[in-house]
Amino acid sequence: MPPFSGRTLFPAAILLVGLNLRPLLASVGPLLDTIQHDTALGDTGASLLTAVPVMLMGLCLLGTGRVQALLGPHTGILLGMVLIATACLGRLIVPDAPMLIGTAILGGMGIATVQALMPAVIRGHYGARAAGMMGLYSTAIMGGALLASFASPRIAPHGGWPVALGLWGGPALLGMGLWQGARLSQARTQASRQTPGQTPGHPLQLRRSPRAWTLLFFFGLGTGAYTLVLAWLPPYYTRLGWSSAAAGTLLSLVTLAEVVAGIAVSFRVNRFHDRRPLLFPAIGALLAGLLCLTLAPLALAWLAAILVGTGIGALFPLSLIVAMDHGEDPAQAGQIVGFVQGGGYLLAALLPFGAGIMRAHLSDLAPAWWLMTGLCGVLAILAARLRPGERLFLPRSDPLPAHGVANGLL
Repeated sequence: MPPFSGRTLFPAAILLVGLNLRPLLASVGPLLDTIQHDTALGDTGASLLTAVPVMLMGLCLLGTGRVQALLGPHTGILLGMVLIATACLGRLIVPDAPMLIGTAILGGMGIATVQALMPAVIRGHYGARAAGMMGLYSTAIMGGALLASFASPRIAPHGGWPVALGLWGGPALLGMGLWQGARLSQARTQASRQTPGQTPGHPLQLRRSPRAWTLLFFFGLGTGAYTLVLAWLPPYYTRLGWSSAAAGTLLSLVTLAEVVAGIAVSFRVNRFHDRRPLLFPAIGALLAGLLCLTLAPLALAWLAAILVGTGIGALFPLSLIVAMDHGEDPAQAGQIVGFVQGGGYLLAALLPFGAGIMRAHLSDLAPAWWLMTGLCGVLAILAARLRPGERLFLPRSDPLPAHGVANGLL
Protein backbone atom coordinates (compact mmCIF):
# COMPACT_ATOMS: atom_id res chain seq x y z
CA MET A 1 0.00 0.00 0.00
CA PRO A 2 1.45 3.44 -0.90
CA PRO A 3 2.41 5.72 2.01
CA PHE A 4 -0.28 8.22 0.99
CA SER A 5 -3.75 7.37 -0.27
CA GLY A 6 -5.46 9.65 -2.75
CA ARG A 7 -7.39 11.19 0.13
CA THR A 8 -4.31 12.02 2.21
CA LEU A 9 -1.80 12.89 -0.50
CA PHE A 10 -3.22 16.32 -1.29
CA PRO A 11 -3.47 17.64 2.30
CA ALA A 12 -0.04 16.18 3.08
CA ALA A 13 1.39 18.05 0.09
CA ILE A 14 -0.27 21.30 1.21
CA LEU A 15 1.22 20.97 4.70
CA LEU A 16 4.71 20.06 3.44
CA VAL A 17 4.69 23.01 1.05
CA GLY A 18 3.66 25.23 3.96
CA LEU A 19 6.55 23.94 6.08
CA ASN A 20 8.98 25.19 3.44
CA LEU A 21 7.77 28.80 3.37
CA ARG A 22 9.73 30.15 6.35
CA PRO A 23 13.08 28.33 6.85
CA LEU A 24 14.73 30.73 4.38
CA LEU A 25 13.90 33.55 6.80
CA ALA A 26 13.84 31.83 10.20
CA SER A 27 17.27 30.20 9.85
CA VAL A 28 19.01 33.59 9.60
CA GLY A 29 18.10 35.31 12.89
CA PRO A 30 19.85 32.99 15.37
CA LEU A 31 23.04 33.09 13.25
CA LEU A 32 22.96 36.77 12.32
CA ASP A 33 25.88 37.87 14.48
CA THR A 34 28.12 35.17 12.97
CA ILE A 35 26.93 35.93 9.45
CA GLN A 36 27.61 39.64 9.94
CA HIS A 37 31.09 38.90 11.26
CA ASP A 38 31.98 36.65 8.31
CA THR A 39 30.41 38.75 5.55
CA ALA A 40 30.88 42.29 6.93
CA LEU A 41 27.15 43.00 6.64
CA GLY A 42 26.08 45.98 8.76
CA ASP A 43 22.85 46.10 10.74
CA THR A 44 20.95 47.82 7.94
CA GLY A 45 22.23 45.36 5.36
CA ALA A 46 21.44 42.44 7.66
CA SER A 47 17.87 43.69 8.03
CA LEU A 48 17.47 43.27 4.26
CA LEU A 49 17.80 39.50 4.61
CA THR A 50 14.30 39.55 6.11
CA ALA A 51 12.90 42.81 4.75
CA VAL A 52 13.70 42.13 1.08
CA PRO A 53 11.93 38.74 0.87
CA VAL A 54 8.93 40.11 2.73
CA MET A 55 8.80 43.16 0.47
CA LEU A 56 9.07 41.02 -2.65
CA MET A 57 6.38 38.74 -1.29
CA GLY A 58 4.16 41.79 -1.09
CA LEU A 59 4.94 42.98 -4.61
CA CYS A 60 4.41 39.55 -6.14
CA LEU A 61 1.22 38.94 -4.18
CA LEU A 62 -0.30 42.15 -5.54
CA GLY A 63 -0.18 40.43 -8.94
CA THR A 64 -1.99 37.32 -7.74
CA GLY A 65 -4.62 37.48 -10.47
CA ARG A 66 -2.00 37.74 -13.23
CA VAL A 67 0.09 34.92 -11.73
CA GLN A 68 -3.01 32.74 -11.42
CA ALA A 69 -4.05 33.37 -15.01
CA LEU A 70 -0.53 32.93 -16.40
CA LEU A 71 0.62 29.80 -14.57
CA GLY A 72 -2.44 28.19 -13.04
CA PRO A 73 -2.40 27.44 -9.32
CA HIS A 74 -0.77 24.00 -9.30
CA THR A 75 2.01 24.81 -11.77
CA GLY A 76 2.65 28.15 -10.06
CA ILE A 77 3.05 26.50 -6.66
CA LEU A 78 5.50 24.00 -8.15
CA LEU A 79 7.52 26.85 -9.67
CA GLY A 80 7.53 28.66 -6.32
CA MET A 81 8.97 25.58 -4.64
CA VAL A 82 11.70 25.39 -7.29
CA LEU A 83 12.70 28.98 -6.49
CA ILE A 84 12.76 28.31 -2.74
CA ALA A 85 14.92 25.20 -3.15
CA THR A 86 17.29 27.07 -5.47
CA ALA A 87 17.62 29.96 -3.02
CA CYS A 88 18.44 27.70 -0.08
CA LEU A 89 20.99 25.67 -2.02
CA GLY A 90 22.57 28.87 -3.37
CA ARG A 91 23.46 29.90 0.19
CA LEU A 92 25.24 26.60 0.66
CA ILE A 93 27.23 26.84 -2.58
CA VAL A 94 28.27 30.53 -2.47
CA PRO A 95 28.20 31.82 1.16
CA ASP A 96 28.86 35.52 0.72
CA ALA A 97 26.92 38.76 1.19
CA PRO A 98 25.83 39.27 -2.46
CA MET A 99 24.54 35.70 -2.63
CA LEU A 100 22.65 36.14 0.64
CA ILE A 101 20.86 39.18 -0.76
CA GLY A 102 20.33 37.51 -4.15
CA THR A 103 18.85 34.38 -2.63
CA ALA A 104 16.68 36.54 -0.38
CA ILE A 105 15.21 38.03 -3.57
CA LEU A 106 14.83 34.66 -5.30
CA GLY A 107 13.37 32.94 -2.26
CA GLY A 108 11.01 35.82 -1.57
CA MET A 109 9.61 35.49 -5.09
CA GLY A 110 9.12 31.76 -4.60
CA ILE A 111 7.40 32.17 -1.25
CA ALA A 112 5.18 34.88 -2.69
CA THR A 113 4.13 32.72 -5.64
CA VAL A 114 3.09 29.88 -3.35
CA GLN A 115 1.26 32.14 -0.91
CA ALA A 116 -0.53 33.92 -3.74
CA LEU A 117 -1.95 30.71 -5.19
CA MET A 118 -2.48 28.33 -2.28
CA PRO A 119 -5.60 30.02 -0.77
CA ALA A 120 -7.53 29.59 -4.03
CA VAL A 121 -6.45 25.95 -4.25
CA ILE A 122 -7.55 25.29 -0.66
CA ARG A 123 -10.83 27.12 -1.14
CA GLY A 124 -11.58 25.26 -4.37
CA HIS A 125 -10.73 21.84 -2.96
CA TYR A 126 -12.25 22.09 0.52
CA GLY A 127 -15.23 24.40 0.00
CA ALA A 128 -17.06 24.95 3.29
CA ARG A 129 -14.19 23.28 5.19
CA ALA A 130 -11.60 25.67 3.75
CA ALA A 131 -11.22 27.75 6.93
CA GLY A 132 -10.00 24.77 8.94
CA MET A 133 -7.55 23.68 6.25
CA MET A 134 -6.35 27.25 5.84
CA GLY A 135 -5.62 27.31 9.56
CA LEU A 136 -3.61 24.08 9.33
CA TYR A 137 -1.70 25.38 6.30
CA SER A 138 -0.87 28.61 8.16
CA THR A 139 0.23 26.54 11.15
CA ALA A 140 2.50 24.48 8.90
CA ILE A 141 4.13 27.74 7.75
CA MET A 142 4.91 28.59 11.36
CA GLY A 143 6.04 25.02 11.97
CA GLY A 144 8.71 25.48 9.32
CA ALA A 145 9.95 28.53 11.18
CA LEU A 146 10.06 26.46 14.38
CA LEU A 147 12.20 23.75 12.79
CA ALA A 148 14.60 26.24 11.21
CA SER A 149 15.05 28.45 14.26
CA PHE A 150 15.73 25.45 16.49
CA ALA A 151 17.94 23.37 14.19
CA SER A 152 20.06 25.97 12.39
CA PRO A 153 22.01 27.34 15.41
CA ARG A 154 22.71 23.74 16.49
CA ILE A 155 23.93 22.68 13.06
CA ALA A 156 26.14 25.75 12.52
CA PRO A 157 28.82 24.84 15.13
CA HIS A 158 29.42 21.54 13.34
CA GLY A 159 28.93 22.40 9.67
CA GLY A 160 29.15 26.18 9.55
CA TRP A 161 26.41 28.71 8.93
CA PRO A 162 26.29 28.08 5.14
CA VAL A 163 25.27 24.48 5.82
CA ALA A 164 22.78 25.59 8.47
CA LEU A 165 21.14 27.90 5.92
CA GLY A 166 21.51 25.77 2.81
CA LEU A 167 20.31 22.41 4.06
CA TRP A 168 16.71 23.64 3.91
CA GLY A 169 16.88 23.12 0.18
CA GLY A 170 16.43 19.39 0.91
CA PRO A 171 12.92 19.67 2.42
CA ALA A 172 12.01 22.08 -0.39
CA LEU A 173 12.98 19.45 -2.99
CA LEU A 174 10.90 16.90 -1.09
CA GLY A 175 7.97 19.32 -1.08
CA MET A 176 8.35 19.76 -4.84
CA GLY A 177 8.14 16.01 -5.34
CA LEU A 178 5.13 15.52 -3.11
CA TRP A 179 3.30 18.47 -4.65
CA GLN A 180 3.91 17.11 -8.15
CA GLY A 181 2.59 13.73 -7.04
CA ALA A 182 -0.51 15.34 -5.55
CA ARG A 183 -0.98 17.38 -8.72
CA LEU A 184 -0.91 14.26 -10.91
CA SER A 185 -3.26 12.46 -8.52
CA GLN A 186 -5.71 15.36 -8.68
CA ALA A 187 -5.52 15.37 -12.47
CA ARG A 188 -6.41 11.67 -12.59
CA THR A 189 -9.24 11.75 -10.08
CA GLN A 190 -10.77 15.04 -11.21
CA ALA A 191 -10.21 14.85 -14.96
CA SER A 192 -13.78 15.91 -15.66
CA ARG A 193 -13.66 18.88 -13.31
CA GLN A 194 -12.18 22.32 -13.87
CA THR A 195 -9.02 22.92 -11.86
CA PRO A 196 -10.02 24.85 -8.72
CA GLY A 197 -9.24 28.53 -8.88
CA GLN A 198 -8.04 28.54 -12.50
CA THR A 199 -10.84 30.69 -13.85
CA PRO A 200 -10.23 34.33 -12.87
CA GLY A 201 -13.94 35.18 -12.76
CA HIS A 202 -14.96 38.82 -12.29
CA PRO A 203 -12.02 41.04 -11.33
CA LEU A 204 -12.61 42.91 -8.09
CA GLN A 205 -11.61 46.56 -7.80
CA LEU A 206 -10.13 46.06 -4.38
CA ARG A 207 -8.17 49.30 -4.28
CA ARG A 208 -11.49 51.18 -4.16
CA SER A 209 -12.85 49.21 -1.22
CA PRO A 210 -12.36 50.65 2.31
CA ARG A 211 -13.04 47.19 3.74
CA ALA A 212 -10.26 45.68 1.64
CA TRP A 213 -7.83 48.27 3.01
CA THR A 214 -8.94 47.49 6.56
CA LEU A 215 -8.16 43.82 5.95
CA LEU A 216 -4.81 44.75 4.39
CA PHE A 217 -3.68 46.91 7.31
CA PHE A 218 -4.84 44.33 9.84
CA PHE A 219 -2.86 41.58 8.14
CA GLY A 220 0.14 43.85 7.58
CA LEU A 221 0.49 44.98 11.19
CA GLY A 222 0.00 41.47 12.57
CA THR A 223 2.53 40.05 10.13
CA GLY A 224 4.85 42.95 10.91
CA ALA A 225 5.02 41.71 14.49
CA TYR A 226 5.97 38.28 13.14
CA THR A 227 8.72 39.55 10.82
CA LEU A 228 10.08 41.84 13.54
CA VAL A 229 10.37 38.99 16.03
CA LEU A 230 11.70 36.58 13.39
CA ALA A 231 14.48 38.94 12.32
CA TRP A 232 15.54 40.62 15.55
CA LEU A 233 14.54 38.64 18.64
CA PRO A 234 17.69 36.43 18.62
CA PRO A 235 20.10 39.36 17.99
CA TYR A 236 18.30 41.31 20.72
CA TYR A 237 19.17 38.59 23.22
CA THR A 238 22.70 37.93 21.96
CA ARG A 239 23.38 41.62 22.65
CA LEU A 240 22.10 40.96 26.18
CA GLY A 241 24.71 38.22 26.60
CA TRP A 242 22.89 35.09 25.46
CA SER A 243 24.54 32.51 23.22
CA SER A 244 23.30 31.98 19.65
CA ALA A 245 21.89 28.58 20.61
CA ALA A 246 19.99 30.02 23.59
CA ALA A 247 18.62 32.89 21.50
CA GLY A 248 17.61 30.39 18.81
CA THR A 249 15.86 28.30 21.44
CA LEU A 250 13.92 31.37 22.54
CA LEU A 251 12.80 31.97 18.95
CA SER A 252 11.90 28.28 18.73
CA LEU A 253 9.68 28.70 21.79
CA VAL A 254 7.99 31.64 20.06
CA THR A 255 7.32 29.54 16.99
CA LEU A 256 6.20 26.55 19.07
CA ALA A 257 3.63 28.79 20.74
CA GLU A 258 2.64 30.01 17.26
CA VAL A 259 2.08 26.44 16.10
CA VAL A 260 -0.01 25.55 19.15
CA ALA A 261 -2.10 28.71 18.74
CA GLY A 262 -2.51 28.06 15.03
CA ILE A 263 -3.72 24.51 15.63
CA ALA A 264 -6.17 25.77 18.25
CA VAL A 265 -7.52 28.33 15.78
CA SER A 266 -7.86 25.65 13.08
CA PHE A 267 -10.10 23.53 15.30
CA ARG A 268 -12.12 26.39 16.78
CA VAL A 269 -12.56 28.92 14.00
CA ASN A 270 -15.59 27.31 12.34
CA ARG A 271 -17.54 27.65 15.59
CA PHE A 272 -17.38 31.44 15.42
CA HIS A 273 -19.50 33.38 12.96
CA ASP A 274 -18.04 36.53 14.55
CA ARG A 275 -14.26 36.08 14.52
CA ARG A 276 -13.61 38.93 16.95
CA PRO A 277 -13.83 36.76 20.10
CA LEU A 278 -10.72 35.05 18.73
CA LEU A 279 -9.02 38.20 17.44
CA PHE A 280 -9.08 40.26 20.64
CA PRO A 281 -7.42 37.65 22.92
CA ALA A 282 -4.73 37.15 20.27
CA ILE A 283 -3.97 40.88 20.20
CA GLY A 284 -3.96 40.94 24.01
CA ALA A 285 -1.44 38.10 24.20
CA LEU A 286 0.84 39.85 21.70
CA LEU A 287 0.61 43.11 23.66
CA ALA A 288 1.42 41.38 26.96
CA GLY A 289 4.41 39.61 25.42
CA LEU A 290 5.81 42.83 23.97
CA LEU A 291 5.49 44.55 27.34
CA CYS A 292 7.51 41.73 28.88
CA LEU A 293 10.22 42.25 26.23
CA THR A 294 10.43 45.95 26.93
CA LEU A 295 10.01 46.08 30.71
CA ALA A 296 11.87 42.94 31.85
CA PRO A 297 13.59 41.28 28.87
CA LEU A 298 15.82 39.01 30.95
CA ALA A 299 13.54 38.10 33.83
CA LEU A 300 10.48 37.51 31.64
CA ALA A 301 12.14 36.27 28.44
CA TRP A 302 10.44 32.86 28.33
CA LEU A 303 7.03 34.22 29.29
CA ALA A 304 7.43 36.91 26.64
CA ALA A 305 8.21 34.26 24.02
CA ILE A 306 5.10 32.26 24.88
CA LEU A 307 2.80 35.27 24.87
CA VAL A 308 4.19 36.81 21.69
CA GLY A 309 4.09 33.46 19.92
CA THR A 310 0.52 32.81 21.02
CA GLY A 311 -0.63 36.18 19.74
CA ILE A 312 1.17 35.98 16.42
CA GLY A 313 0.23 32.33 15.91
CA ALA A 314 -3.47 33.10 16.24
CA LEU A 315 -3.43 36.37 14.30
CA PHE A 316 -1.69 35.02 11.21
CA PRO A 317 -4.25 32.34 10.25
CA LEU A 318 -7.19 34.41 11.49
CA SER A 319 -6.27 37.39 9.32
CA LEU A 320 -6.04 35.13 6.26
CA ILE A 321 -9.29 33.34 7.11
CA VAL A 322 -11.16 36.61 7.60
CA ALA A 323 -9.86 37.84 4.24
CA MET A 324 -10.72 34.57 2.50
CA ASP A 325 -14.25 34.69 3.94
CA HIS A 326 -15.00 37.69 1.75
CA GLY A 327 -14.66 35.78 -1.51
CA GLU A 328 -17.78 34.52 -3.25
CA ASP A 329 -15.84 31.73 -4.98
CA PRO A 330 -12.26 30.34 -5.02
CA ALA A 331 -11.06 32.82 -7.65
CA GLN A 332 -12.41 35.82 -5.72
CA ALA A 333 -10.98 34.46 -2.46
CA GLY A 334 -7.61 34.23 -4.19
CA GLN A 335 -7.87 37.82 -5.44
CA ILE A 336 -8.81 39.19 -2.03
CA VAL A 337 -6.20 37.22 -0.08
CA GLY A 338 -3.59 38.13 -2.70
CA PHE A 339 -4.37 41.84 -2.35
CA VAL A 340 -4.41 41.66 1.45
CA GLN A 341 -1.15 39.70 1.63
CA GLY A 342 0.50 41.79 -1.08
CA GLY A 343 0.00 45.16 0.53
CA GLY A 344 0.25 43.62 3.99
CA TYR A 345 3.69 42.16 3.39
CA LEU A 346 4.92 45.48 2.00
CA LEU A 347 3.78 47.08 5.25
CA ALA A 348 5.23 44.25 7.34
CA ALA A 349 8.64 44.62 5.65
CA LEU A 350 9.00 48.12 7.09
CA LEU A 351 9.21 46.90 10.68
CA PRO A 352 12.33 44.68 10.50
CA PHE A 353 14.00 47.22 8.20
CA GLY A 354 13.19 50.06 10.59
CA ALA A 355 14.44 47.98 13.51
CA GLY A 356 17.74 47.46 11.70
CA ILE A 357 18.14 51.20 11.30
CA MET A 358 17.34 51.71 14.99
CA ARG A 359 19.92 49.11 15.99
CA ALA A 360 22.56 50.68 13.74
CA HIS A 361 22.06 54.19 15.15
CA LEU A 362 20.90 53.54 18.71
CA SER A 363 22.56 50.17 19.40
CA ASP A 364 19.25 49.15 20.94
CA LEU A 365 16.14 47.32 19.73
CA ALA A 366 13.91 48.36 22.63
CA PRO A 367 12.37 51.25 20.61
CA ALA A 368 11.24 48.72 17.99
CA TRP A 369 9.42 46.68 20.63
CA TRP A 370 7.78 49.85 21.99
CA LEU A 371 6.66 50.78 18.47
CA MET A 372 5.04 47.38 17.98
CA THR A 373 3.42 47.68 21.41
CA GLY A 374 1.70 50.88 20.27
CA LEU A 375 0.64 49.26 17.00
CA CYS A 376 -1.25 46.62 18.99
CA GLY A 377 -3.73 49.39 19.80
CA VAL A 378 -4.19 50.01 16.08
CA LEU A 379 -4.75 46.28 15.56
CA ALA A 380 -7.50 46.31 18.20
CA ILE A 381 -9.23 49.27 16.53
CA LEU A 382 -9.13 47.52 13.14
CA ALA A 383 -10.38 44.25 14.64
CA ALA A 384 -13.35 46.05 16.18
CA ARG A 385 -14.43 47.08 12.67
CA LEU A 386 -14.64 43.48 11.44
CA ARG A 387 -18.26 43.01 12.49
CA PRO A 388 -20.30 40.15 10.99
CA GLY A 389 -22.90 41.22 8.47
CA GLU A 390 -21.12 44.34 7.31
CA ARG A 391 -20.72 43.92 3.59
CA LEU A 392 -17.49 44.24 1.67
CA PHE A 393 -18.33 46.79 -1.04
CA LEU A 394 -16.31 45.75 -4.05
CA PRO A 395 -17.14 47.61 -7.29
CA ARG A 396 -17.79 44.97 -9.93
CA SER A 397 -20.23 44.10 -12.66
CA ASP A 398 -22.54 42.03 -10.46
CA PRO A 399 -23.16 42.42 -6.71
CA LEU A 400 -22.12 39.92 -4.12
CA PRO A 401 -25.02 37.81 -2.87
CA ALA A 402 -26.48 38.80 0.47
CA HIS A 403 -25.63 35.47 2.06
CA GLY A 404 -21.87 35.85 1.39
CA VAL A 405 -19.65 32.86 2.04
CA ALA A 406 -18.47 30.85 5.01
CA ASN A 407 -21.42 31.69 7.25
CA GLY A 408 -21.63 35.26 5.98
CA LEU A 409 -19.26 38.02 5.03
CA LEU A 410 -17.25 39.52 7.84
